[in-house]
Amino acid sequence: MDDARWPTDWLRGALEVCTLGVLADGPAHGYAVAQRLEAADLGQVKGGTLYPLLTRLETAGLLVSQWEAGSSGPGRKVFTLTDDGREELARRSELWLRFTEVTGSLLQSPSRSTPTWRSP
Repeated sequence: MDDARWPTDWLRGALEVCTLGVLADGPAHGYAVAQRLEAADLGQVKGGTLYPLLTRLETAGLLVSQWEAGSSGPGRKVFTLTDDGREELARRSELWLRFTEVTGSLLQSPSRSTPTWRSP
């Protein structure tokens, strides 16, 4: 994906809930989370963005982490969603879906015949 396709502020707004969604599938280390986000077409999420986010989510009690020994290299931190994290994911998912419905309805207004957004 062309990283410029999604405005940065959109990604910033969606990254937390998307990260929680990735971790809902099971424990993962940061690099695996970044790979999943990129594979989902959100673009490359750099460590300087992702790791502070993971730390904030952990501080908020939505994730826990533990160090896992590496078999052929250094250990890595593995993040797991907590029960509070699952509840927060459900809450944010519902809000996000409602938000996109509202914004989508404004963009699909019958008074407009063509979309106004154009690719950069």
